Amino acid sequence: MTEERNGCSPSDCAGCAHADSCGSKPQDFRKPANPHSKIKHVFAVVSGKGGVGKSMVAASLARLMREHGFSAGIMDADIIGPSIPKMYGIHSQAVGSEKGILPCEAEDGTKIMSVNLLLENESDPVIWRGPVIAGVVTQFWTDVIWGELDYLFVDMPPGTGDVPLTVFQSLPVDGVVIVTSPQDLVQMIVKKAYHMARQMNIPVVGIVENYSYLVCPDCGKRISVFGESRVDETAEELGVPVLGKMPVDTALAEAVEKERFFEVSNEYLAGAVNKI
Repeated sequence: MTEERNGCSPSDCAGCAHADSCGSKPQDFRKPANPHSKIKHVFAVVSGKGGVGKSMVAASLARLMREHGFSAGIMDADIIGPSIPKMYGIHSQAVGSEKGILPCEAEDGTKIMSVNLLLENESDPVIWRGPVIAGVVTQFWTDVIWGELDYLFVDMPPGTGDVPLTVFQSLPVDGVVIVTSPQDLVQMIVKKAYHMARQMNIPVVGIVENYSYLVCPDCGKRISVFGESRVDETAEELGVPVLGKMPVDTALAEAVEKERFFEVSNEYLAGAVNKI
């Protein structure tokens, strides 16, 4: 039986001047990186909803890669709610040149690009429509001089809207790490993030569960603050591994508050780094 796409068979497309632009084959929307960037691997850190610690996971993965001797960068694609620069204590502005925009560099050598590094006042709100935001994220890829990086982690905004779609289409994403928390509602939203990645032909590396438990400082017992976890059940259903379970850890929160995340070593995500 002859396969047909958009009403055309392979014989119909033979010799057609529009064969490359019609639906007879997938169209590649990926944008070229800045000519002065050489990035080996790109991983997106996503979540179906906000408040699950996605930025914490993205920064932790970059930190662990630095500890393993790899060069790493973080693209803060959460334009409306950027947090990566403050976590690393970066308050200066990015500098432009004829060749592009230079990312800021944290004390541990991690290269960071965020909209906060372009604003005159980092507390100014970003009141832009979706297409403008998506365009800025694309420019973080095409205009920023990342230099040579082993790993670039993209801290995505929550949901499945314009920015995730732009990143998945425009960047050569090697895989997606999904961040979740134990609540039942979040598990449902995990599936939305998973299915979006699959529909965009992006491999899902696995799932990280944040706020998984709290260790009692007196007796050492694990307390399930947000209820019993179902991440293993969800991961098995989707056919992906659980990369790590992060507890409520005051040391991590303190590092964020003190803007010294470049000193963090998040042992809870060691398995995630090995998988990546």
